Amino acid sequence: MSFVIVNIGSNLGDRRLNLSRAVRALEERFGYFELSHAVESAPWGFDSTHSFLNIAMAFHSDDEPYQILKAVREIENSISPASHRTPEGGYADRVIDIDIVAIDNEVINTPELTVPHPRLSERSFFLEPLNEIAPGWIHPLTGKSPLQMLIELQEGQKTQST
Repeated sequence: MSFVIVNIGSNLGDRRLNLSRAVRALEERFGYFELSHAVESAPWGFDSTHSFLNIAMAFHSDDEPYQILKAVREIENSISPASHRTPEGGYADRVIDIDIVAIDNEVINTPELTVPHPRLSERSFFLEPLNEIAPGWIHPLTGKSPLQMLIELQEGQKTQST
């Protein structure tokens, strides 16, 4: 049985309702879960006037990683089939976005699935909720905890702003 961590985000429509729909669908599919508080943040990687709400959710699954990915994509599409990308390939506003952050301490790097999430250490809206629900999780490539990555990210942002 694998310990799966996802990050769920929304910046369009009723963001809290969108998150709730995703959590409910994930619970129906995977069962018992842990859930973080919501973190509000500016869009990352693109300009928009719509801020995001993000939460982390952890659950156990007997499914293989690609079965988990398929289920996550089906849930996203059931809530909103709109693309998360612009026609040029950049990020876009979205009703719902569910990213697989980690599956145990597995390392997967394929065109379809990369875990741990490749930009995890760059996103406080991933790290803050992750630290709340899985503070003992250790990144299998860096050996760092969510708190260590969050501190390094905050220190780097302070250095860049001075």
